[in-house]
Amino acid sequence: MELKDIQNLIKFVAKSGASEVKLEMEDIKITVKTGSGKTETTILQSAMSPAQMPVVSQVVPQAEPVAAAPATAAPVEENSNLITIKSPIIGTFYRKPSPDKANFIEIGDSVSEDSIVCVIEAMKLFNEIESEVSGKIVKILVEDSSPVEFGQPLFLVDPS
Repeated sequence: MELKDIQNLIKFVAKSGASEVKLEMEDIKITVKTGSGKTETTILQSAMSPAQMPVVSQVVPQAEPVAAAPATAAPVEENSNLITIKSPIIGTFYRKPSPDKANFIEIGDSVSEDSIVCVIEAMKLFNEIESEVSGKIVKILVEDSSPVEFGQPLFLVDPS
């Protein structure tokens, strides 16, 4: 694993709002912990001699936890007639196909089955997410360019 990969892992963990991530492979063990506004990373490679063993500590500002809080809440209890469109994969949520294009949908837009509502980037692949229901978009639950988890609510749709 290269230093660039480790730095990308640190940035992703800080963005996701996770408190701790451990990664263990044959000859490397990485632990990334977040808390109190900083990220600490310790890397130990047991296959190297002690003189060559790198120990990296890096402080990265924690991503805005305010953006992650609405994404994890599922306010379906407010209106039981609303249907939730959930993320089918883990990745990064984008509301538009590219930075210079318009958003796929806005609040108040009508969607039909198989309408593209967003894209989720996973491992450098952009996956188009389609609505499985027809209705009107009532609420967008995730900020653009935010990490999302499998099954995380993305949109609320009023089917009436």
